[in-house]
Amino acid sequence: MPLAAEVSESTFNLYVGALAVSGLLLAILAITGFGASSIGERLLNALFALGFLGYAFYLYFIFEGGQFQMFYYAFVVPVLLVLRAIQGWRKRRATEDAAPATATD
Repeated sequence: MPLAAEVSESTFNLYVGALAVSGLLLAILAITGFGASSIGERLLNALFALGFLGYAFYLYFIFEGGQFQMFYYAFVVPVLLVLRAIQGWRKRRATEDAAPATATD
């Protein structure tokens, strides 16, 4: 089973673009803190964002051809982190909605 397979130029560009979009999305989550319940979650988003953006930059501007590693989890991790952020946002919103109701009693 070969470790590397040839990919077309359009597949390569699609992969690099997906890495960049994933990195930007995670950077936005890290900067805004959307749904993050702790500084650790924001740091995790920032680290993944730097990794994805850095690898996309390397592949697009520095890589001169040959073999490269295509990480499929680069598409799974952002989805999981966005779902976690939405879950945290909903939880925080539910807590904030419940707090004023008890304060007026």
